[in-house]
Amino acid sequence: MRIPKAAHTARPWRIHEFTKDFRIEDVWSFRAPDAGPDDFPVMLKALKTAYDTRKAPAPVRFLFAVRWKLGALLGWDTPQAGLGGRVASLSDRLPQDLARTVENAVPCSDPFSDVYQLDDEAARELGNKTVHTIMHLGWVPTGDGGYELRMAALVKPNGLFGRIYMAGILPFRYLIVYPALTRQWERAWIEHGRPYRRAAETARGETAGGKTAGQG
Repeated sequence: MRIPKAAHTARPWRIHEFTKDFRIEDVWSFRAPDAGPDDFPVMLKALKTAYDTRKAPAPVRFLFAVRWKLGALLGWDTPQAGLGGRVASLSDRLPQDLARTVENAVPCSDPFSDVYQLDDEAARELGNKTVHTIMHLGWVPTGDGGYELRMAALVKPNGLFGRIYMAGILPFRYLIVYPALTRQWERAWIEHGRPYRRAAETARGETAGGKTAGQG
């Protein structure tokens, strides 16, 4: 579900310290039934485990196929146009202790690179000839005892060309990409995150039960 940009700016995320020259493009929330306060790493792992563009709806696969084809033809995604080339990585702005938080990050085959990961927020980035994008993920209490995932897209378009590009893809993002992403991410929690959480809780309960029996 799309939510107001103030839902992102009002929270004390570390990302605010490093992205004053980026603009907030979108903020979305994703349900995570039965999630608890310590489940953010579980959710991130579930998202990376479930990532597979081949399972995306046909319209989404078509849009991304067209985008990557255009990028290849026009040189939008070359190393020189991306992170470390046209744009400096956000990682270059981080204090060393924060940069170290992704040393053991779960790998993923998606185009984004990990920047940092804390107990309740993480940042990933993508750079090309059109835009430098930061995907910020946050773990937020819902008020009913549960938690939800929030995603904020922070962007720095590459001049007039980048602004035209972002304006051109806006209807496709809202009508096709984000609705499909919502279904995919919420399903990732149901299929990969929640079962892992329940298995871990069961294992902890059995361990605690064994210790109690042994002590008795």
